[in-house]
Amino acid sequence: MSKSIRVCLRFTPAIAAIIVATPASAIDCVRGYQRVQGNLIATPYCQDQQLAQVAREYGIRASAAKIRNNPNYKKEICRTVWTDNRVHMTCENAGIPERVR
Repeated sequence: MSKSIRVCLRFTPAIAAIIVATPASAIDCVRGYQRVQGNLIATPYCQDQQLAQVAREYGIRASAAKIRNNPNYKKEICRTVWTDNRVHMTCENAGIPERVR
């Protein structure tokens, strides 16, 4: 077997793993919902992306990654924009507005 064929066979599993892996940019979000097989379902990933977009429209520098990785930052953003109908349910799920029991 030639050297080039051995090299190709050696790296084939790694190349296949890279091709099969789906990046986060392949997730199709539509107004806070993820499109899955033609249906829209609510997912935290897309809701956080929607919250970041609405926050930027309000003039807040917010990234979806920071909102996803820091629940307190998500609450901070929600305290400002929770009255917007586009993110109302997302903010309620995050615990905003805080209700006194």
